[in-house]
Amino acid sequence: MDYGLRLVLDIIGLISFSTSGALLAVRKKMDYLGICILGVVTSVGGGATRDIIIGRTPPVMFQDPLYVLVAFVVANAVFFFLYFHVNGKSKPLVNHIFEKYLFWFDTAGLASFTVNGVIVGETMTDGGVFLCSFLGVMTGVGGGILRDLLANEVPAIFKKHVYAVASIAGAISTALLWKVSEIAAVSTGLFLVVLIRALAMHYKWNLPHIKKQR
Repeated sequence: MDYGLRLVLDIIGLISFSTSGALLAVRKKMDYLGICILGVVTSVGGGATRDIIIGRTPPVMFQDPLYVLVAFVVANAVFFFLYFHVNGKSKPLVNHIFEKYLFWFDTAGLASFTVNGVIVGETMTDGGVFLCSFLGVMTGVGGGILRDLLANEVPAIFKKHVYAVASIAGAISTALLWKVSEIAAVSTGLFLVVLIRALAMHYKWNLPHIKKQR
């Protein structure tokens, strides 16, 4: 796999997840430091978890400061943009902005990191479809889980818009197609994650759950 494409996927994922982490921090009324921390953790948490699983220590986020630096800069950009353009606006407007953009940035990050996790598995381990798919899912959802836990929320993968299902579908398709065509594998994986998330949002799809009795 061309290093340039992997780097592009990394940057897309970093920007997307850092933005989603910062947006959630703002909505939870965290201060500047909290916004920066949540943005960075959301961006690099999944990759760090993946690296620990495959014995890649220290994780790449500590070997190459570019990852943390990009996440930090993006979190700052989100903070200052919202501080000067949204600060003091009506609550319904703010909630609409957060819900709309949080979803799409989260989806872009999920797609990029899911596929990237599979690529790392294929290029750095001798594992088969199961291991590479698992690494893809962990890379995709790991940062979001840490973000939600730090924000005192139930992780989105357990409750909202078939979040983990989209990642699983994208990871498995990428792993299955990898030996056939790397470009086709990456393209299909990205497309499936975005498609499933978009359809889930539009049609309000969620996995079955037990409803409370009145």
